[in-house]
Amino acid sequence: PGLSYTWIFNNNTLHLQEDSRRFVSQATGNLYLAKVEPWDVGNYTCAVSSAEAQRRVWGPPTALTLRGDGAMGEYEPKIEVRFPETTYAARGSSVRLECFALGK
Repeated sequence: PGLSYTWIFNNNTLHLQEDSRRFVSQATGNLYLAKVEPWDVGNYTCAVSSAEAQRRVWGPPTALTLRGDGAMGEYEPKIEVRFPETTYAARGSSVRLECFALGK
């Protein structure tokens, strides 16, 4: 609770309100892309915000590239965020929340 997830594409915030192919789950932070197109190629960065902590943290950029052969490889492409249901931290301490991607 209290966390908000935003994805940045090539240094620009993704505005997905009118986009039927891309979706960010505010429950998990996962970014979903349906039917990847050539213009989807680029760097994706996850930003996690906490209104209570008045803080925003960015993960490292993750590059999305297209395979020329159309094969999926060993893993289906998947960008996700994993957080425990509850994270406790003392005031003034540091907390690390990670975003990562799998895929070929």
